[in-house]
Formats: sequence, C-alpha cells, structure tokens
Amino acid sequence: MVNIAELQAYGYFTLTILLVLALYGYIYHLYSTKKDVDGVDYESYSDMALKDDIDDTPVSPISDDEAPLEGVKRNRRDI
Repeated sequence: MVNIAELQAYGYFTLTILLVLALYGYIYHLYSTKKDVDGVDYESYSDMALKDDIDDTPVSPISDDEAPLEGVKRNRRDI
C-alpha cells in the first residue's frame, strides 16, 4: 500500500516539472515573438522609465505632424 507522503512527493515532483516546462515555454514564446502584429518591438520601451531626462534620445522618434491626435490625422497648426 502506498502511503500519503509518497503520493505527495510524486505529486510535488510532477507539479514542479510541469511548472518548469511551462515557464521555459513562456520564455521561449516571449523571445520568439518579440514584435506584435503592428511590428512594434516593445522590448525597446523597457528602459523608458530609467532614461527620461530631457537630453535622452526618444525610444521611437515621431514628429508632431506624424502623430495622430485622438484618432484624427491633423497638423499641429490645426489645433
């Protein structure tokens, strides 16, 4: 007869292996699909909070004329 401690040990070992496999699968998924559907690589935005001085280069340089305002494409002089 198998006691409960042995079943718990097998269950713990199995659960640990499954969670490790799930973690490695998730990490592989993150690094294999770095870009979203629009082609934006959001990993470049990870240092934005650290590099927020006025002299730092922007993450993605977009001029005011190219950036849509509230879903409508307008120029800066239209505001």
